[in-house]
Amino acid sequence: MPDSPSRKTDPDLTGVKTVNLFSVSSVTLNLSSSAQPFPSGFRCLDLVMALFVAILITSNVASSAKIVDLGVSLFGFWDIPKVALAFDGGTLLFPLSYIFGDILTEVYGFRASRRVIWTGFGALALSSLIFFLLRVLPGETVWESYAGSAAYDAILGGMSTGGIALASLLAYLVGEFANSMSLSRMKVLMKGKLLWVRTVGSTLLGELFDSFIFVLVASLTGVFGWELFAGLVLTNYLFKCGIEILMTPLTYLAVKRLKKIEQTDIYDIGLHLNPFTRG
Repeated sequence: MPDSPSRKTDPDLTGVKTVNLFSVSSVTLNLSSSAQPFPSGFRCLDLVMALFVAILITSNVASSAKIVDLGVSLFGFWDIPKVALAFDGGTLLFPLSYIFGDILTEVYGFRASRRVIWTGFGALALSSLIFFLLRVLPGETVWESYAGSAAYDAILGGMSTGGIALASLLAYLVGEFANSMSLSRMKVLMKGKLLWVRTVGSTLLGELFDSFIFVLVASLTGVFGWELFAGLVLTNYLFKCGIEILMTPLTYLAVKRLKKIEQTDIYDIGLHLNPFTRG
């Protein structure tokens, strides 16, 4: 390894950004360490973050709005009770946030992923506050006649009274950071090989924390009945992990494309993976 980093400028980005790269055994790496500033100047990072936050907020509204029951049950043989495959509406979208989380960590490193995760946390908290303010404001007479506060509370009560909001915020933080940190470490340990093992493995861990914490807190706050607990945890976990596995080819394509556009491949060598460190 040379004593000082070589500098490589993407000809397509002349005047826009310059990427510092280290050449190690013919593999070009952008090493992220505690001494480096937060990655900036990337062409697609803001777009990926916007999509991530949009999916996050939409999925949490859907979680409060409806619980889906496919009419299918697992088990129900021998002495094992049936577990209905019921899941909240957000389950359809939320796994996509983990795919974006994988892309962020794989392409841009843990520093960028951490900032995006906290940005999503702030946006989710703000949306919950807005729904709460709408709930306490008096309703217009005509609106009350065909919809009303009771309907608002029934559909969006979880987002506006703390149940879904608290469950989502806690589960989101723990799950996303578990996913990002484990993926970052596996990338270094596996020297960037077997992307599918790293994305699926990190998602299995992150979704386990997310599904359990979300349903537990939502049940404790009265959003879901306890009779749904086992079914929701199991269904949410299996469904989300299944989507991650099915989307692996698209994750590969997105990672490959973004690395080519950004002309970077960040390895978090020597970086302390602290979710609460700024920068």
